[in-house]
Amino acid sequence: MAWQAVAAGAAAAGGLLGYKGNQAAAKAARQTAEFNAQVAENEAVLLQRRKTSEEANMRKSSERLTGTQRVATAASGVQLAGSPLQAIADSYFATEFDALNIQYAADIERTSKESEAALSRATGRARSSALKTASYQSLLQGGSQAAQIMGMG
Repeated sequence: MAWQAVAAGAAAAGGLLGYKGNQAAAKAARQTAEFNAQVAENEAVLLQRRKTSEEANMRKSSERLTGTQRVATAASGVQLAGSPLQAIADSYFATEFDALNIQYAADIERTSKESEAALSRATGRARSSALKTASYQSLLQGGSQAAQIMGMG
């Protein structure tokens, strides 16, 4: 009978250890998913800053080009009308189009990173839930084995 008590105790202890191990793994899965989500959100902020800087640099370059065009037009003695004015207007509209493209790309990148963060959190929750279920299963299995062992004597 003593061997049965030891075997039942070992089965129950094994179930308890499986429970605790899976609970710890569930917590780790949640924490890892949250960390990955925060990394993606931080990347979204950095990408937005980079695109804002890119747009500002492009606008400065365009302003320098427009300034050069105006100076060249004025130096040649031609009035700022007709073709010279059209060239400056074309530069302005091209700049605005490029700025819109940069903003659009930034929106796409931000949305992608936000989706990545949400997916990471959802995956972490699902994995955590599965591990919690496994922990309860482990606990029940250990108890069941202990009961079977005790019932044999």
